[in-house]
Amino acid sequence: MAEELIEGIDFYYNEEGYCVLTELYHIKKGFCCGNGCKHCPFQYEAVPEPKRSEILLAKSTA
Repeated sequence: MAEELIEGIDFYYNEEGYCVLTELYHIKKGFCCGNGCKHCPFQYEAVPEPKRSEILLAKSTA
């Protein structure tokens, strides 16, 4: 059985109602899934180009 996620630690809901995974969740997972997650601690290493560069550029200008 998969480990249960804890609201506020592993995820939270943003203003638009989306479930957002936290950086801690990604660290526990241990790898970049390639989906371009908002709190990816792995520099989006599995996200294909050109999406990876677009995400990194947007984060650097935010």
